[in-house]
Amino acid sequence: MSRIAVLIPCYNEGKTVAKVVADFKKALPKASIYVYDNNSTDDTAAAAAAAGAITKNEYRQGKGNVVRAMFQQIDADCYLMVDGDGTYSAREARKMCDLVLEHRADMVIGDRLSSSYFKENKRRFHNTGNRLVRALINLIFRSHIKDAMSGYRAFSRDFVKTYPVLARGFEVETEMTIHALDKNFLVEEIPVSYKDREDDGSKLRTVHDGARVLRTIVALFEEHKPMLFFGTLALVFFVLSLVLVIPVLIEYFETGLVPRFPSLIVAGILAVLALLMLICGIILKVIVKKHRELFELSLLAEKEKLRH
Repeated sequence: MSRIAVLIPCYNEGKTVAKVVADFKKALPKASIYVYDNNSTDDTAAAAAAAGAITKNEYRQGKGNVVRAMFQQIDADCYLMVDGDGTYSAREARKMCDLVLEHRADMVIGDRLSSSYFKENKRRFHNTGNRLVRALINLIFRSHIKDAMSGYRAFSRDFVKTYPVLARGFEVETEMTIHALDKNFLVEEIPVSYKDREDDGSKLRTVHDGARVLRTIVALFEEHKPMLFFGTLALVFFVLSLVLVIPVLIEYFETGLVPRFPSLIVAGILAVLALLMLICGIILKVIVKKHRELFELSLLAEKEKLRH
């Protein structure tokens, strides 16, 4: 088992991956460096192997699928994940790994947004998207994460071996962040240098990938905070029902008549929906609590297995 494993997911990074491998070999000379080629059509795998990396293939397309394969197949005490496009510096690699190995952090996020990201990144909608995702996660989970979508992270073995990777694409970083916050893992952040891609070959699609990330946040909000999610829906339905029923009640008390039967019927339906949302929230809250208890037991089992 490697003490430190550097994980580099790649798709068509033949121009930059050799330098990335060389930089991290210099920063972490005793680490094992793995490059996972995700169906590249250029010489990514050959360039990585020539630079001294251990190359593997993942044929299911998407960064989430690559991360799943890396986490399942590699054993280490500390995992350092970085993109193969040369946008992240290796200068902070040792410090990030030390936070995992010495400080016992479960996830260390390389914070681009407090460093040079907004100066380097030329895609303004990506800047807006990063701020929006960060604000939503911090609001929902009452956290203080500075960069929820960074691709530069270090992980403990406990995190890697108990994290169920469900995302298939670039939204995997958001999923990681929410999983760590929800399961009360120790999360650290350090500012890291960021340099935008030298070419125009970014694989990120602003609207499409942004929509996927937002859908992921909503889905994880529903799964991890069901009482808040369904309670909010219940409150909305209840308020709408009141808006419709109050004029009907006022008119009834003034005239003794109920001429607005459609409004009364819709108000009744909305009130029933509000009650159903509230019941769903209560039931799912109990299920989520039980799931957290089972997760803690699985985490203890993983630690016990590692000791033996």
